[in-house]
Amino acid sequence: MSVSEQFKPAFLEDVVGDRFGRYSKYIIQDRAIPDVRDGLKPVQRRILYAMYESNNTPDKPYRKSAKTVGDVMGNYHPHGDSSIYDGMVRMAQPWKMGHVLVDGHGNWGSIDDDPAAAMRYTEARLSPIAMELLRDIEKDTVQFRPNFDNTEEEPSVLPSRFPNLLVNGVSGISSGFATEIPPHNLREVIDACIAYIDKPGMELEEIMSIVKGPDFPTGGIIMGESGIQEAYRTGKGRIYLRSKTEIEDLRGGKQQIVITEIPYQVVKSRLVTAMDNVRLEKKVDGIAEVRDESGRDGLRIVVELKKEADAQGILNYLLKKTDLQVTYNFNMVAIVNKAPSQLGLLPMLKAYVDHQREIVTLRTRYDLNKASDRSHVLEGLVKALDVLDEVIATIKASKNRQDAQVNLMNQFGFTERQADAILALQLYRLTNLELTALVKELNEIQKKVAEYQSILNSERKLLNVIKKELAEIRDRYGIDRRSDVQGEVEEIKVNLEVLVNAEDVIVTYSHDGYVKRASQMSFTRSGGDWDASGVKEGDHIRIIYEVNTLDKLLIFTQRGQYFLLPVHQIPEFKWKDNGTAIVNVIGLAKEDRVVAVIPVKNFDQAEQSLLFVTRKGQVKRTMLKDYETNRSAAVVACKVQEGDELLTVLSSTSTDELLLVTKDAMAIRFQEAEINPMGRAAGGVRGIQLKDEDEIVAAMLVAGDEGEVTVISDIGWSKRSLLLDYPTQGRGGKGIQTFEFKEGKRVKPNGSKLVGAFYSREAYTITMLTSQHEVHHLITEHASLMDRKSIGKSAVTLDKGETIVEAFAVTKPVQT
Repeated sequence: MSVSEQFKPAFLEDVVGDRFGRYSKYIIQDRAIPDVRDGLKPVQRRILYAMYESNNTPDKPYRKSAKTVGDVMGNYHPHGDSSIYDGMVRMAQPWKMGHVLVDGHGNWGSIDDDPAAAMRYTEARLSPIAMELLRDIEKDTVQFRPNFDNTEEEPSVLPSRFPNLLVNGVSGISSGFATEIPPHNLREVIDACIAYIDKPGMELEEIMSIVKGPDFPTGGIIMGESGIQEAYRTGKGRIYLRSKTEIEDLRGGKQQIVITEIPYQVVKSRLVTAMDNVRLEKKVDGIAEVRDESGRDGLRIVVELKKEADAQGILNYLLKKTDLQVTYNFNMVAIVNKAPSQLGLLPMLKAYVDHQREIVTLRTRYDLNKASDRSHVLEGLVKALDVLDEVIATIKASKNRQDAQVNLMNQFGFTERQADAILALQLYRLTNLELTALVKELNEIQKKVAEYQSILNSERKLLNVIKKELAEIRDRYGIDRRSDVQGEVEEIKVNLEVLVNAEDVIVTYSHDGYVKRASQMSFTRSGGDWDASGVKEGDHIRIIYEVNTLDKLLIFTQRGQYFLLPVHQIPEFKWKDNGTAIVNVIGLAKEDRVVAVIPVKNFDQAEQSLLFVTRKGQVKRTMLKDYETNRSAAVVACKVQEGDELLTVLSSTSTDELLLVTKDAMAIRFQEAEINPMGRAAGGVRGIQLKDEDEIVAAMLVAGDEGEVTVISDIGWSKRSLLLDYPTQGRGGKGIQTFEFKEGKRVKPNGSKLVGAFYSREAYTITMLTSQHEVHHLITEHASLMDRKSIGKSAVTLDKGETIVEAFAVTKPVQT
């Protein structure tokens, strides 16, 4: 095996790291990130230079794009033609560039993301402002480097006589780096450059009084001055771009939203489709039609609204949910001294001014050399014409041209360059008129030489030249600002009324956990009977609420959690339908169950609070406003101790009294005000002192002395006693007896525990469920009126061993 064939060991990570490092360096420097001096990526620079070299300039006819792409690919950019043409297309699209660098003729795509025609169909030439990027390139102002096969030379950077990086912006992604620099207004950026030249130590705030912010070719409204300031300081920042919109009034009381400018880089056709989908999917009620009326007169999208629709509310929704408003993130990365760097505005201006100082210096030096050479030649010609006869005699006496050149140099002291020019002099130049012209040209050239030398010798004059030439470009190509800048970010608020059609509906909740929303029409067509709501076999309606689709429901569970459920999110069914399981609507845990449902129209009710009661006698009062949330998942409503559970939640104005009744027939009545308001996640305080194994079975709000309290035992005995018999006590006591259980072998039993207690001022029905799945009903007025401590009477007949496991009253709308 020869030496050249020997294998050398290498670690895979070293090999991969080395190869990927080279690849990364290449795509960062030579593909995706622009140079800070001319703001161009290599492919863009090569396209512009190739067009310039082939005289594809603004004063010449358009030329096929395929010719340019072929020149670039064959001479400078050894990659696919699509990447070259894509770069060319972008530089020709006015909705992407602040000032287009390629003057395209034909189909070059559209803001609707239509692709450009194939390169064999389109034609192009350099735009007038692109010539400013290339101006003076032939005067040794930039370094040239060999192309990929060493057959041609290409510029490493363009002279860029205007700050293209900021004016046209750039977007790119490379290995480990990305860049996003927005377009800016040409006038503002050049004014900033001039101001920076006059005062290099100026602060960012001074520059920002000139450069207000980006200026996007698609216009729109820029919001977030703090984001602009952060981006100009650090190179990173966020702003919001909002479409320019107007609400117009139409005949018949209708309105329409007209959009005339959209955010930068938003595809118009997709935006129109997204807004039309909002209409089709009825996410917003009130949009009649979405039309794209864009044409020769510019961009125009019309959102026609239905009569009496909330135009501002719909506009806010579209701004929030579509690309009518987007965020734009600055990430100003450019190549500085062959390395990527994140730059603020001031470093960018400094880099550009330094580049122009170098360009103008090299150009002036080039012009000075040319002018000095010409001056030298003219001096020789003028001198020769002064001694013309002797010069002619010397030439005639010479053997040949070489001999004549030597003789002129020796006899008259001409330099080789001057002697050569004299020998090349045409005879007509010997006239008096031509002699005068030569003297005049010599004087002019000597002035130019002096001027060039003064520029090179004076920093101030050099900078004045830069300022003058920048100002000329500003005056020739400057345009008015297209994007408006707002200091503050305007918050978008979407009212629920915009999203939901306000409608009075009926919501029911059953014992087995089925929920539904029914329209008033369905309820009326079904006979208008509250007791005729559809339920599955063996189930019973427990709650019926008349609410509006704009209202919300607070749903509390026995584990002390709650869900905020907007009424409009409850599935709609007919009044006779069963509905759907609550677990299909909210994320209720399998082992948890609902204990209370409270409708809320508005959380901003200062006097409104919620009362929580647990099985073990804990009570808590918290203000209603504390339960407003945007979360759809479970939220802690009340801290529940281990072994305890939430019994019920009552809506209260904090002016009533709370009556608690226990399983062992103890009752306590105390003022709500004795329960101080607590935080949402608090556990509460003791409401009643319970004996071992005792627990709360009922909690109700009472007021005054009117009304009665009905209690029911586990074997169907009941009695009714006056509320007056329940005196007000202090919170946390043992309470008083509300039912007497009979004991003894010869005594007919009346039960061993209470299963429910109910407060009534008017008669209503109590539903009782037994252990044998039987259902019994008891009207409160039918229960015997007795003393508070009496034994009661049998209200329902049960089989032997059968007991009542649950008693409840259906919560119904108040009858008017």
